[in-house]
Amino acid sequence: MARPEGPPTLPEPLRRRLVSFSSSVFSDSRHSALSDVPRAPPGFPGYRADCEILSSLPLQMSLYFNVYFFPFWWLITVAILYLKYPVLSDYYKFILVTIMILVSLTELIRLYLGYVGNLLEKVPELAGFWLLTLLPQLPIILFLLFNEGLKIHSLERAVHIIFAAFLSFQVVAAFFTLKRMVSTLAARFRLTEFHRLEEQRPGPSADSPARGSSSRGW
Repeated sequence: MARPEGPPTLPEPLRRRLVSFSSSVFSDSRHSALSDVPRAPPGFPGYRADCEILSSLPLQMSLYFNVYFFPFWWLITVAILYLKYPVLSDYYKFILVTIMILVSLTELIRLYLGYVGNLLEKVPELAGFWLLTLLPQLPIILFLLFNEGLKIHSLERAVHIIFAAFLSFQVVAAFFTLKRMVSTLAARFRLTEFHRLEEQRPGPSADSPARGSSSRGW
């Protein structure tokens, strides 16, 4: 049963940049056009390798729980920010409001790219998810967790620790998933090109009658 390809979720210039980034970071082979690798049809020599599932179950489980945890984290953080807002300095007031807006927008995009990239095995989307997890989400949550000038509440610290654990696990899981995807797609590309060249090579029986007639003519 063929896996659904799904529509492109990123602009084409951005997809090409992410494909190039993934090829250089997650693979030793840098010459494979990963975005153009075709899926092998049934009966093709590479069909069995093409049916291998590359999605990561642990990563998908963490994304599933992350989707339900993020609204809870957002409500707790906003409620505590509202309570401690009067006692914060103007510097930290501006930083926290900016952080909440940035984290909220980035997290929606990040989770969407993670779902699409992992379930549909799309390298550019999963690479975008990995980059957004590594920067800015994880450094921001660590800043909220360890900066004592923010007057951190115990409940706030607890939800930040859980969020940081989600992000840390997803960085590692997405890295190994991307590495496996890129390696498999590169191998599939080389296998497809090899068999395509084999099919285009003329067989030895094609020119044997011509040789026999030429030898009789002499």
